[in-house]
Amino acid sequence: MAQDQEHFRDSIGTVDEEGKRTWVFPKKPSGKLYEYRKYVSYMLLAFLFAAPFVKINGNQFLMFNVLERRFNVFGLPFWPQDFYLFVVLMIIGVVFIALFTVAFGRIFCGWMCPQTIFMEMVFRRIEYWIDGDRGAQIKLDRQPWNSEKIKKRSLKWFVFFIISFLIANVFLAYLIGSDRLIQYVMDGPLQHFSIMVSLLIFTAVFYFVFAWFREQVCIIACPYGRMQSVLLDNKSIVVAYDHKRGEAENGRKKFRKNEDREALGHGDCIDCFQCVNVCPTGIDIRNGTQLECVNCTACIDECDTIMEKVNLPKGLIRYASEDEIVKKKKFEFTPRLKGYTAVLTILTGLLIGMLFLRNDIEANILRLPGQLYEHKDGNIISNVYTYKLVNKTTRDIPDVHFKLISHKGKIDLVRHGDFKVPAEQLTEGTLFVEINNAALKTDKEKLKIGVYSGDELIETTHTMFMGPRSYK
Repeated sequence: MAQDQEHFRDSIGTVDEEGKRTWVFPKKPSGKLYEYRKYVSYMLLAFLFAAPFVKINGNQFLMFNVLERRFNVFGLPFWPQDFYLFVVLMIIGVVFIALFTVAFGRIFCGWMCPQTIFMEMVFRRIEYWIDGDRGAQIKLDRQPWNSEKIKKRSLKWFVFFIISFLIANVFLAYLIGSDRLIQYVMDGPLQHFSIMVSLLIFTAVFYFVFAWFREQVCIIACPYGRMQSVLLDNKSIVVAYDHKRGEAENGRKKFRKNEDREALGHGDCIDCFQCVNVCPTGIDIRNGTQLECVNCTACIDECDTIMEKVNLPKGLIRYASEDEIVKKKKFEFTPRLKGYTAVLTILTGLLIGMLFLRNDIEANILRLPGQLYEHKDGNIISNVYTYKLVNKTTRDIPDVHFKLISHKGKIDLVRHGDFKVPAEQLTEGTLFVEINNAALKTDKEKLKIGVYSGDELIETTHTMFMGPRSYK
């Protein structure tokens, strides 16, 4: 019997018994938590659309230019040489999400995930405006293709396409930079045909996701739903149905006025199915925590509204843990949470320390491939090198020159005199290192070279110096 009650776990909520797609028509949500979600969502949307166009010290606030390997995070420029910082930052993100999942379930999905925000706060709201609420949408879906359906479908798909195109432009601004995007727009699509093709591809992807694939991204494509199954436990706070109160001894029952439900042994759940109708992934929260639940809280608002109408206490569906419902135990900061918090604190401290120790300039000096040393007059051994200097700051670094620190010798640049490294730019060139053979102890010497700006040492780097094998 218990096995029969668990049959809903045999397949996802958007697939029927024949394996066909079941389209979800959620009821338009309303309530206190939904209003809070709207405020959070609109602030995050404003941030998402504004971030690539906001600049700090001339730097784009957020930019992830993968093609040119240039990144800006909170206005600070990062280069491929800073990749270790991104690794630490990504690990911090994973631990942070794991910590909040253990404590509060899939709250990120319902309140902060871009997929959920765009789907529920943009595209579905447009759908409600054009097609109407749940009942009207179901009716429209079932009716033949008459003038009304063609007009509404055409309008909705056109608006969806325009918004998808807008999102694609913002997405491109993160990738190539807002200045370049604006310049491309000013030049016109014919001047940058490849960029226009890329924009249309991005637009098609976003349109497919939000117009057709929809909630299945959260259920099928997103790995976070699977990850939460190994992170959640009975102490995690999730959107939960209080089955103790809702079912009581004799289960749920339809509401009848002036009926003594407590005397009959029935719970407070009146089996109105409004929590199911309002769910954007089409599940029944009364079956317990499920993969498809994104903690959007729509069922909480809807259930509270119903409870208020039938004069029963609110909170039949609420944020709660299984232990709170069954054992009446309040939320505790468990050893597991303490462990995640400790790891997160250590990693955050490590990242802050790395940022403070991060050099303003990154220097790489490498021997020219395929070139041997050269024996010059006066017993001088010469090696040729290429150098690359990356200026990670927003200011020019002037009067740059090199000096040998580990050995006595001379460094000659192919270019004449000192030079400057422009802000956020890469400067490269060729140099020669000359050392007296008598100062060499082996045929492979490790050199330490200093990079100076005027008299200030701003970076050190190491390279190998080749000499003759029989030098004694």
